[in-house]
Amino acid sequence: MSRTVSDNAPFGANSPFFRIVKEGLDGMVDGEDYFDLLAEDVVFEYVISVPGYPRRVEGRQNIVGLYSDYGDYMTLDSADNLRVHRDPETSVVVLEYEVHGTSVHTGRPYDNRFVSVVTVKDRKVAHWRDYLDPVAVFDAAGWPQGRS
Repeated sequence: MSRTVSDNAPFGANSPFFRIVKEGLDGMVDGEDYFDLLAEDVVFEYVISVPGYPRRVEGRQNIVGLYSDYGDYMTLDSADNLRVHRDPETSVVVLEYEVHGTSVHTGRPYDNRFVSVVTVKDRKVAHWRDYLDPVAVFDAAGWPQGRS
């Protein structure tokens, strides 16, 4: 049984992210929701991230767990500026996109840009390498203290 955004309230904060990723991978992967797009043994690597976030996560269920409390920290309102670069010979897709929302703890705006390098195998995401702007996370979280 798959977990869907609509069936699991904790994932609602990620809805714009899930939507833009699904749009970017349209026609290359199968699945009803974001987690269904992932292979059971998917590997995620967070190359440019923030302190305390894992650098590598293996397995779909571990990704579900990682994203399950996202709404405790950030709420996303939208995602846009999608650019998709596909290499059909290697089944690699590069997604460039932005997300916009609010920090739950500070109420500050959160605007971040991502580059996700996605490898597809057997119509599922087999590998995901992610790059983000950590300063955008720090600004939304109000870190370091006193930073305006």
